Formats: sequence, C-alpha cells, structure tokens
Amino acid sequence: MNLHQFAETHEVTNQPPALDGANLWRIDLPLQEWVRRCGGGWAESRIDAYGALAGGPLMAAGFLANQNKPVFHSHDRYGHRIDLVEFHPAYHELMRTAIEHGLPSLPWAHPQPGAHVARAGMTYLHSQAEAGSGCPLTMTFASVPALRLQPDLAEQWLPKVLATEYDPRNVGMAHKAGVTLGMAMTEKQGGTDVRANTTRAFAVGSPGPGQAYELVGHKWFCSAPMCDAFLTLAQTDKGLSCFLLPRHRPDDTRNEFYIQRLKDKLGNCSNASSEVEFRGALAWMIGEEGRGVPTIIEMVAMTRFDCMVGSSALMRQALTQAAHHCAHRQVGGRLLADQPLMQNVLADLALESEAALALSLRMGQALDHLGDGQQARFARLMTAVGKYWICKRAPAMINEAAECMGGAGYVEDSILPRLYREAPVNSTWEGSGNVQCLDVLRALSKEPGVLDALFAELGDGHGDRRLVAHIDHLKDAFTDTADIQYRARQLTEDIALAVQAKLLLEAGNAVVSDAFIASRLGAGGRVYGALPRGVDVQALVQRSTPTTL
Repeated sequence: MNLHQFAETHEVTNQPPALDGANLWRIDLPLQEWVRRCGGGWAESRIDAYGALAGGPLMAAGFLANQNKPVFHSHDRYGHRIDLVEFHPAYHELMRTAIEHGLPSLPWAHPQPGAHVARAGMTYLHSQAEAGSGCPLTMTFASVPALRLQPDLAEQWLPKVLATEYDPRNVGMAHKAGVTLGMAMTEKQGGTDVRANTTRAFAVGSPGPGQAYELVGHKWFCSAPMCDAFLTLAQTDKGLSCFLLPRHRPDDTRNEFYIQRLKDKLGNCSNASSEVEFRGALAWMIGEEGRGVPTIIEMVAMTRFDCMVGSSALMRQALTQAAHHCAHRQVGGRLLADQPLMQNVLADLALESEAALALSLRMGQALDHLGDGQQARFARLMTAVGKYWICKRAPAMINEAAECMGGAGYVEDSILPRLYREAPVNSTWEGSGNVQCLDVLRALSKEPGVLDALFAELGDGHGDRRLVAHIDHLKDAFTDTADIQYRARQLTEDIALAVQAKLLLEAGNAVVSDAFIASRLGAGGRVYGALPRGVDVQALVQRSTPTTL
C-alpha cells in the first residue's frame, strides 16, 4: 500500500473567511452613525476611501512594519556619527498614506464644523491597521496649537507641518515641502514630574520667546527621533521653558542631537522611541520663559485626545476580529455567535467599544467648537476623563476578544497579540492613570465653570431613573471634599460612565443604551460577559459583526 497518499491528513474546515481587504468604514455601523451624529458626515466619502486603505494595503503594511522593527545606526561605515533610524518601506507607506490624506493636518488646514471628528474617524481607521505610526502623526497634529503661541516660528514651520507631503529624507527643513514633529519631555529622574527636569538652556544672544538657545541634557523618552523637529522642555534662569529643537541647524549641519539607543518596548514596535542627549543643541524658545509646562500642554491635550481615539480603535479591531470569527466558527455543531454565553461576551465587548467611540467623537465635536465656552470647558475635563477611562479599559477588553477566538487569537498570525501589546502605551504615554485623575480634580477645582459644564452636559439624564440617580450620586461626591484625592479614580470612572450613558441615550438606540446603563450603572459583573438578564444580546452582536465586506 502506498501510504504517501494519506500524508495530507485532513481537509481544512470550520475556519472563518479572511477579512483581508475589508473596508473598515463600511463594516462599522457604529462608526458611521457616530461620525454623522457628531458633525463629520460631510467627510463620509473621504473616510470611506480611507476605510478601504486601512483594511487593505495599510493592514498588510502594518504586519510588515511590526515584523521589521526600526534599526538604529549611530555611525556610518567610515566612522562618522550619523544618528539615523532606518525603517522598513512598509512604515513609510503608512506614514505617506496618512499624511497625504491629511491625518495630521485636516482640522488646522481646513477648519470647519466636524473637521476634528472627520480626522478622528480616519485616525480610528488608521490605528486599526497599525498604531505605531500614529505616534509621529499624532505629535505632528498636536504640535500646531503650541507652535501658534510663537508666531515667528509658526510662520516658518506651520506651512510644512500642515503640508500633505511626506519626506523622510535626512535633510534640513528648508529642503522639504513637508515635515513631521516629535516630542522629548521625559527624563529618567523625573518621569511624569517634568518640573524635576535637569536639561539646561543657555541663550545664544538675547533671551526670551522666539530666541535661540543651546540645550544640554538627556531625555529618557524621545518619541519618533527621525522627526524633523521636537518640542522639548529645559530649565532657564526663570524656570522650565518650552523649545522647538530641529534635527538640522539652519546651515544644514546636523544639530547636537544624539540618539543613545532605541527603547525595547512591550509594544508599539514599528515606532522608534529613543533616549537622546542634547550637547549644545540649537533650539528656539516657544511661549513665555518659565512657562514651559502650560505651553507644551497645548500639545499634550491633543495627544491625549488621540490616546482616546487610538485605544477606541484597538478595541474596535479586536471586536471586529472576535465577532467575525464567532460568526463563522462552529463548536458542538452550532456557531459560536449563536451560543448564549458567547453572545453575552460579544455583546458586552460591543457595548464597551461603542461607548468608547461615542465619548471619543464627542470630544472631537467639542474640539470643533472651542469658541463656545461650554464646549471648551467640557473638552478640558473630558480630555483627562476619556484618556483615563478608555485607555484603562482597552487592555482587558482586547484580552477578552482574543479569548473569544481561543488559540487563533493568541498566535502571531492573528492581529490580536499586536493589539494587546499596543494597548498599554496609550494608558502610560502622556500621563498614566493617576496623572489623569489628578488632572480631573485640578480642572474641577481650579478652572471656573468646568463642574457646571459637566452637569450641563449630563442634563436631566434623559429621564432615565438609573442615570438620574448616578448623576445625583456624582453631585454628592463632589460636595464631599474629604479625601477626594484618594477617591479620584472612582470619581473619574463615574464621570466617564455618566457621559457615555448620556451619549448613548441621546443617540436613541434603546438596545444599546439600555444594555449599557443596566450593566455599567446597575448590578453588572466584574468581567466581560456578565450582562444582566433582559439585554438584547443578539441585536448588539449583529450590530458590530462585519457583514458588508
């Protein structure tokens, strides 16, 4: 007998069809609804086009960019110091596509109602394909408010920051039509406490805003070291100040900016994060001397917003993969998606994903209307609330989504391991959980009108007795100021849930809002998949399962 004919031992069955090439916009009904609801509907065709890219070539590029991590070259073959980071072509494809489609520039270059929402929608799609490239894209986007505080520098840099041309060459900004910006704040002795920074700035001539300085010091985290310039902090005689430090001097010589090493990180692998030294690096002061933290906060507020959008995106892609898998995978002769306990889990994940998206795009809507005092105060508070809550929820949610897929969600052929490793960066970067919660207290106690803006947003709870009771509890909690810092996490969580519940109620889909309120404001479980009785889990699962590819 020829046993060779039996070497192929089985036929592959019971596997879901590939999602390769799916338009991530068209398979995401909640995203479509919330973009329209928050004022970005005019950009639907633009977001739709990006959805096709994100689910197709950018998704493939994301895998390649993570498999081929950036490589640091300190010297060339002749021994000259060059401080170059080499990226795989897939990374450049991700950057080029995003910049050409206006992800760092849209709301600034074309300000109009809904512009921040539209840009957030595209960023949401991009981050599902590959989140690491989001670091320089976000910082370039977020640099604009800070640069505008120094008009002379803004005049030089903003046209190229807002350009839709990607140029990764290692040349001075004068030779480029478009540039990217990064950030270098953290020092090893201070971490979050940037006022403990020891980097010093010495005036080259006259001191003051817009003037040239030379910086000496070390930064333990410098994000995206191949950017064309960086916003950074250094001490002057008047205190911590903000500076714009380019990689090249005006005469095209390399600046005294030295990469020490690239960080070996848990995730965010396609992106280069580094330690750097300034050895007399030429930089220009932005904003008032000694007011570096308030100046750079103009940038940080926007990067925190993108942490919200990015975490929401990771959750959505995890849900997409899990729901798609369960819609096609059979166990015991029945589809996983038809089995009650799996429906409970998937529905719970769908609620978490949509609530995160709703809060993120509501923030984008507020950014589109900062001229309105109510919206500005709401944005001030919810930047910290959303950064804390959404980013905190993402890792556990993604872990649960991977578990829905069993071993298929644990192997590197799947995107789930990458999503899981990526999630913690958003909760850590730009201020970890405690920093955000303390900022919530700072906004509520020190900035007039912020607490009133919160309760104006929440209103009467749309008549839902559970939300009304939750709002009343919040009011009592803020009246009691004893040990309020100790309670800051609980207060921040309660604010987040209240706003998410209000947004879902306001949207008018009772299946979603009732389930969210019953599980988040009621006696819900402590893990995903413990929704109370009476929830229409089938409708929730169907709403978030990809059908139109």
